[in-house]
Amino acid sequence: MSNWQSEKERIKSDFDRDGFIVLPGFCDSMQMQELSAQFDRYVREVIPRLGPEENFYEDKDRPETLKYAKGLDQHDEYFQQLFTNHQFVSLAELLLDGSVVCRDLSMFDKPARVGEITPAHQDGYYFMLNPSEALTMWLAIDPVDEENGCIRYVRGSNRRGLRDHHRTNTLGFSQGIGDYGAEDENNAVPMIAGPGDLLVHHCDTIHRADANLSARPRRAFGFVYFAARAQSDTQRVEEYQKSLMTELAETGKI
Repeated sequence: MSNWQSEKERIKSDFDRDGFIVLPGFCDSMQMQELSAQFDRYVREVIPRLGPEENFYEDKDRPETLKYAKGLDQHDEYFQQLFTNHQFVSLAELLLDGSVVCRDLSMFDKPARVGEITPAHQDGYYFMLNPSEALTMWLAIDPVDEENGCIRYVRGSNRRGLRDHHRTNTLGFSQGIGDYGAEDENNAVPMIAGPGDLLVHHCDTIHRADANLSARPRRAFGFVYFAARAQSDTQRVEEYQKSLMTELAETGKI
């Protein structure tokens, strides 16, 4: 994996200022081939054993439209070991100024031609932490560009706190920023990435992505780490998740 330790000061400074960093080639081609093969195995062997609330599809009757597989680390030893790998954890500790809690490892995709938009949002709104200190590492599996729905980060939005969110109709992203506007979009930076490139954003960083109308997938692993000092409103999170799953089941989305 990338020798990012030689650039610690720059990485930390950029993250604090912009709310995100990009580490090209964090994993090399051989590592990405293995990771991709392991995820293919996970899809074949593990997903069929899981409940509908663990994996979301653009069309639940078409397995090829898988858009979100959550909790890989909770269901598979290989991904549990990946999630706790020192290279990822130590980077999270640097960026969050101390010990971290490994929260979730998931796979995000925008399936070819049918991948929906990702509404502008802040992960911290979902996490419900006090203080709002967490990050997501986004490891590209496929080439990612503006054609197949790359992430767009609003530079510096991590320093302005959480914005009001409202319900959306996007499966997997149930809350979006209601007043996202021209000023936000003018500061939005498209994140072009190749397999093995690592994007990292603070949980208060506003980000969004366009739909994928191309013939190519846009898969990535998402590693979520909470600062150990951040306290979660566990009851509120559980109540929201229960309500959301009930709604998705009733509307036939899962």
